[in-house]
Amino acid sequence: MNIVTPAALRSAHAATGTRPTREQAEVAIRTLLRWAGDDPDREGLRDTPSRVARAYREFFVGYDTDPAAVLERTFEETEGYDEIVLLRDIRLESTCEHHMAPIIGRVHVAYLPHRRVVGISKLARVVDAYAKRLQIQEKLTAQIANTIQDVLEPRGVAVMIDAAHQCMTTRGVHKHGVTMVTTRMLGAFRDDPETRRELMAMIGNRGSSAAAG
Repeated sequence: MNIVTPAALRSAHAATGTRPTREQAEVAIRTLLRWAGDDPDREGLRDTPSRVARAYREFFVGYDTDPAAVLERTFEETEGYDEIVLLRDIRLESTCEHHMAPIIGRVHVAYLPHRRVVGISKLARVVDAYAKRLQIQEKLTAQIANTIQDVLEPRGVAVMIDAAHQCMTTRGVHKHGVTMVTTRMLGAFRDDPETRRELMAMIGNRGSSAAAG
């Protein structure tokens, strides 16, 4: 699998000259405000181009993050632990690449260690590294799982995303309360039905989370 790194993206931008300046971005935002029918020079909108540009840098910070590098530091002192490691209910905030509308939901990430483990916060950071880009959910699910598999080389990786797409709830068909679920199962989670069932039971068991909260 080819992982698109920030360095590769910057190189592509430099070669094609496609990445505009902050000032050019703000001019474009002013154009959109006029196209929407409003006056970008009125008091309430005067600073909006600058605010939107800053917000976009936050929304799409994933383009400046190398997901593989996030997982580089691992730990081998595990006392032989080789059962499922599951990080459940990671908050997902992404952006649909078709309508640039929010995708909001949760991600479950699991893996079966092989000799080493990674800090759990790093799993959440990998999710954000890919989520903070223009995305479709299917690709996002695969990217997270494939990167963990390629870097950690565990016996299995599983990723499940359950998310609501604002491009569907606030426009178009206007279907509220609908979520989309995607999964990517690799290694033992794909090949061993019993391991997969154990994982699904762990994801579905919400009692411990409720008690902890």
